[in-house]
Amino acid sequence: MKYISTRGGMAPATFSDILLAGLAPDGGLAMCESYPQLSRAELDAMRAMSYPELAFDLIRRFADDIPAADLKAIVDKTYTRATYGTDEITPLKRLEDGLYIQELSNGPTLAFKDMAMQLLGNLFEYTLAKQGETLNILGATSGDTGSAAEYAMRGKQGVRVFMLSPHEKMSPFQTAQMFSLQDPNIFNLAVRGVFDDCQDIVKAVSNDHAFKAKYKIGTVNSINWARVVAQVVYYFKGYFAATQNNDQQVSFSVPSGNFGNVCAGHIARMMGLPIRKLIVATNENDVLDEFFRTGRYKVRGSANTWQTSSPSMDISKASNFERFIFDLVGRDAEQVRALWQAVDSTGEFDLSASPLFAKISAEYGFASGKSTHADRLATIRHTFEQYGVIIDTHTADGLKVGLEQREAGVPLICLETALPAKFEATIREALDRDPPRPAGLENIEALPQRFEVMDADAEQIKAFIAAHV
Repeated sequence: MKYISTRGGMAPATFSDILLAGLAPDGGLAMCESYPQLSRAELDAMRAMSYPELAFDLIRRFADDIPAADLKAIVDKTYTRATYGTDEITPLKRLEDGLYIQELSNGPTLAFKDMAMQLLGNLFEYTLAKQGETLNILGATSGDTGSAAEYAMRGKQGVRVFMLSPHEKMSPFQTAQMFSLQDPNIFNLAVRGVFDDCQDIVKAVSNDHAFKAKYKIGTVNSINWARVVAQVVYYFKGYFAATQNNDQQVSFSVPSGNFGNVCAGHIARMMGLPIRKLIVATNENDVLDEFFRTGRYKVRGSANTWQTSSPSMDISKASNFERFIFDLVGRDAEQVRALWQAVDSTGEFDLSASPLFAKISAEYGFASGKSTHADRLATIRHTFEQYGVIIDTHTADGLKVGLEQREAGVPLICLETALPAKFEATIREALDRDPPRPAGLENIEALPQRFEVMDADAEQIKAFIAAHV
């Protein structure tokens, strides 16, 4: 399996080559040259597999340069009952016939990002040890990526983490999860601005090739291909749990900000998993919903990005979206380059008049919708009253939009993205009660916090990194 760039300027590379690299040298994103195709017999065999067995079977197809025994050991070390609290790892929670929530938040930071980040931490440590190298991870978070990355990388040999987050724009629980870590290899940088400012800094540093090489900069954001591949696994697991045989179809509703989570669903569908619809659920920052409804992709910019009660989706520039567009335009890297040049110069591109627009739904199964604060409150309330289940604000966005797009006879799986404990204020507003907290996290906000507040300035961030490696 070789990897190329969505913008065409990278020589074919192996999985290990791109694992530590982040953006491609031409500013694009790494993509496999072609998707592995699964036969009916392979799907039938996968149906009976445990989560670690399934993860190994799928990931080995993308990471075939890692010896199979080594990869299996890494996967088996990652997906354990000790880490996720259940042998199923991502169990389905049935709300009613044909309607499910897939639990993806049983990991150490109570968010779906743990599903990939725990694997990434073990892959990084393995690869760096083999190469005798060190890595300085530069990441950006709107809430959950940061803590998942830091918990996965803390104490790992040869790894430092520099995590950017928007100053005072995460929930108190999310902030405490990150800033309370005292490990010497973890650095939290609170940026005066919004998530898109943090993400832009990560991209600017990644595009400074001399700095990136000198300071061995890598990334854990959803532009990292290994993260997306790890997320493909739970689409298969959810599908098998909701169906009796591989002739059936299901739809997935996915809360979406940076497009990484639903991009994994797109990859699963391209591999042959019988997914009918991939439903993209946004909050008030509805850039993706606007695209899937109209064909117009228009980034909002920092000044027009809303701060909402589902803060991990307060994003107006979806990094992983380029991977889907690469497939949509027939893997024409020149066309991808032109579209993103238009985004850089005018802030948008428009495919509404192109034949490509019709393919988004007809060929790729995408649908979308938007959820507001009032919708979140109503959905959290209804889900608790109807089913006795408390869901978080992002999962509420996914459930609200998923129910709007639900089709009779097609099971609907709504991906849970975090536990409600991370968003107490909104749960209290909706239900007039606090959500339960896992043991050991009762007073996390009271722990001492360690972080630096900085301007949204790539040069200032680079100077900090240089001073601390």
